[in-house]
Amino acid sequence: MSSSICWRCLSTTSPQPLRHGALGSRFPNSLPALAFSTTTSFQFPLPPKKSSGVKVTHRKGEKSLVIKKSKKQVENRARRPAPGERRALRKRIVLSNVNALEVQGLQNMDVENMFDRRLEGQVLRLPGPIVDQLRAVEAFKPTQSWGLFQSPGTLMRRETVDMGKMIAEMSGQEGSRKTVRRVLVGEKGSGKSMILLQAMTMAFLKGWTVINLPEAQDITIGHTPYQPLPSSSPTSYIQPAYLANLLRTLPTANPHLSTLQFSQPSATDLPIPIPPNISLARLASLGASDPEIAHPIFNLLISDLLSPGRPPIFLGLDGLAHAMQPGTGYTAPNLKPIHPHDLMILDWYFNFLSGKQKLPNGGIVMAATSQSNAPKVPSLDLALSDLEGPIMTRAGQVIPKKERNPFV
Repeated sequence: MSSSICWRCLSTTSPQPLRHGALGSRFPNSLPALAFSTTTSFQFPLPPKKSSGVKVTHRKGEKSLVIKKSKKQVENRARRPAPGERRALRKRIVLSNVNALEVQGLQNMDVENMFDRRLEGQVLRLPGPIVDQLRAVEAFKPTQSWGLFQSPGTLMRRETVDMGKMIAEMSGQEGSRKTVRRVLVGEKGSGKSMILLQAMTMAFLKGWTVINLPEAQDITIGHTPYQPLPSSSPTSYIQPAYLANLLRTLPTANPHLSTLQFSQPSATDLPIPIPPNISLARLASLGASDPEIAHPIFNLLISDLLSPGRPPIFLGLDGLAHAMQPGTGYTAPNLKPIHPHDLMILDWYFNFLSGKQKLPNGGIVMAATSQSNAPKVPSLDLALSDLEGPIMTRAGQVIPKKERNPFV
C-alpha cells in the first residue's frame, strides 16, 4: 500500500523544522522523536556482576588489594619410588657383562698364585664363590666399572703380592700369627679400595673370618636408629638396626661359621636363652632376626671368635675420615653432636686399629681413606703424614717423606 504523502508534497513543504505537535497532528501514529546516537540502546539492563567476596575500597594514595585466583595444580601421576628403591639403584653393582668378550688364558686367583712374583702386573679372575662372599660384605664399589667385563678380575700389583705373602705366612704356623694394622692412603683413584678388596679376597681364600664395615659414612651420617648403652661410662651408643644387618651378612660371607660351634659359657643376663651346641652361623642369624638382641649376640659372637683355636680375623673399614671427624649426625640428650668414637661399633673397631686390643689368633686390621668423598680432618692428615714412610718409585728410587703442615 502506498503512503498518503508523495515526494512532491515533501519537496514543497516549509524548510522550517517541524515541531512534535505538528508532526503528531499530521502523523498521529508516529513515535516521538529521539536524540541522534550511533550506539544501540539497551532494552534490558545488564546482569549484575558477581561479587568476589573481598570488598576493597580504593582511596587516593593507597594501594589496592588484588587477589588472583590460584592456578589449578597439575596432578603428578608418575609412580613415586618405594622406600629404599633409589638407594638400591644408586648402589646397584653389575659384576658381569654377557656382551663382553672372554679373555683367553685368564687364570683364577687361588692360594697358590696369590703371592707369586711372576704374576705381578697381570690380571687374575676372581673365583665365583669368592665373588658371592665379597658381595655379601659389600666390598665392591659402584665406581669401579665391573660391568665392562665378562667376569670380575683384578690386577696383581706389587702391594697385592706383598699382601698375599703376608697373609700366607700368618695362616701357617701358630707362632707366626700376629695382629697387623694398616691404613691405606693415596691420591684419588690410586686403588685404595681395590687393595682392600684384594686383601679380603685372599683372606677368604685362606679361610679367615672377614668382618667389613663398607662405609663409615653410613655409620655416622645419622640414618640408622640409635640408643644409649645402659651402664656405660662415658655414654656409648649402639645402633641395633646396623648391628642386625651386619650379623645377617656374616653367615653368607663366612661359610665356615656353620661348622664352628659356640663354645663360650652362656651368660645369665641375655634377653633370650642360647641353645646348647649352636653353630656360630645360627647364632649370627639369631641376632639378625631381632635388632633388640643384636648387640648382646654380637658381643657373644666376637668373644667366641677371639677364643683360642679360631681362624684369624680380617677387619676392614672404608672411608676412614668420616669416622674421625669431630661430630656425627646423631645428637646426645644435651643436644650436642655425638662423637664417632662414642658409637659402639666404631669404638670396637678402633680398639683393634689403635692396638689397644689384640687379635689372639692373628689377623689384619685395615682401613682405607677416601679422597673423593671425605670431610676435611686436619688432625687425621697430620697423623697420617707422620706415619707415612718414604716412597719408592718403580725405578727403585727412594723419595723422602715431605714435610708438610695440613693446618696451613
